[in-house]
Amino acid sequence: MTDQIDEAIRGVVESARRMGVEIDAEDAARWVEAMEVEARGGDLVVDVDTGTYGHRVSMLDFQPTELARFREIGKIVGIPNRGDTVLTALAISGSAAQGKIQTYPGDCDYFERVHIRAPTREDACRIIGEVMREKALGAMRGPTYRLWEVKFGAFPFDGERAGSAVRGGSPITWRPDDVAAGSFEMHRADGTAARVTWEEASVEPGWCKLDWIVADPVRHQLANASNMLDVTWEAPDGSITPLDGMIDPYFQEVYLETDSRPIFDRLIKELSADSVDDYVKALEHEVYKYLVTSPNYGKVARRAYNIFRLTGRYADAAYLRELFDESATALYQLSQLVSTVDEAATPGGEFDVEMLIGHVDRLIMAAIAGLDGTTEAHVVEHLLHLRDTVSGIGRDSDRTQDVRDVADAALAAANTYFLDRLNAVDSIRAYLDAIRAGEGTNPA
Repeated sequence: MTDQIDEAIRGVVESARRMGVEIDAEDAARWVEAMEVEARGGDLVVDVDTGTYGHRVSMLDFQPTELARFREIGKIVGIPNRGDTVLTALAISGSAAQGKIQTYPGDCDYFERVHIRAPTREDACRIIGEVMREKALGAMRGPTYRLWEVKFGAFPFDGERAGSAVRGGSPITWRPDDVAAGSFEMHRADGTAARVTWEEASVEPGWCKLDWIVADPVRHQLANASNMLDVTWEAPDGSITPLDGMIDPYFQEVYLETDSRPIFDRLIKELSADSVDDYVKALEHEVYKYLVTSPNYGKVARRAYNIFRLTGRYADAAYLRELFDESATALYQLSQLVSTVDEAATPGGEFDVEMLIGHVDRLIMAAIAGLDGTTEAHVVEHLLHLRDTVSGIGRDSDRTQDVRDVADAALAAANTYFLDRLNAVDSIRAYLDAIRAGEGTNPA
């Protein structure tokens, strides 16, 4: 290890100690050394013992102990192959793929490459529409899951839907009833009624994503499970076109089955030589968003961690990976998972009441571990109200306010925690200042 890196590690260890974050200097040094060794190898790593594969930096953080859990949930969210016409490769992504460092992981995020062979682009768009609606209808609800929403297509014009303004060209969110009906009502800007159909949305699928609430079979609690689709069309001449304009890279994904390697390899060959730079630039746009536009410093830390891994800033990455192991990090999830209870408790759900109560109990424990003083008392009080509501004691009319108060307080506390610790390291603070100023690793 170079003297420069050794000095950088000493610096971040000292910064961490000042903020009450314990970092083992020897462990951090070993991790940095492992990252450097991996960087000298090939980009793709295959684990023959588990049958998984992915980019070297993703596989280094992957924890295979919960692989059975992810494969089980994958049966709910995954798009099946359809002969030689639709070929898929399902992966876990984001914090779901970083089990070695994410003691308090995020949602069960999946990413799936869906490759369609068809005579024309129009046929490919029609097929992905059929495939997504078939998946949504077939996995609408069951004893351990419930479809939440689907992103598919774009609004054809400006107008209003269910009392909210929408812009033409923005993604359409389909609730389960909308998917079942195959259409929904809205109003044009001039007030005239209009109906948007699933078939019309299929003309330009755009952002394709499905979200469920699932009863986690391993942790015995609720979780959000999403599947982001990257849809490509292969024409008869063998040319490949991404339906949303870009083939996504694979730097945060762990693919669950080696059987999907052939289609993965076929698509990855289409990535440009600048795919790493392009990906980092896209992440930096998100960092700017969560720094300036919609402050969420937990999301800043997660994205910065992935940027630093890919750009060789290993000492800074070693510091950030320790933040995700602190109990206060659970507050980041508390602000999101409380909404999961709210959605799961609405009429029509299939979830066991004891499961909902147990989920709230875990949120209460997370609040107690990560908060103190009046904020802790405030959040726990609202969570206890929420517990009464889902158990049938409290009033449903109070649930929305309880959820909002908990989410706001937890996010505020998580933001304070992450911002203080991001600013504690000079190199990270300088990097974020550059992002705020419109600069960064890959300035536009």
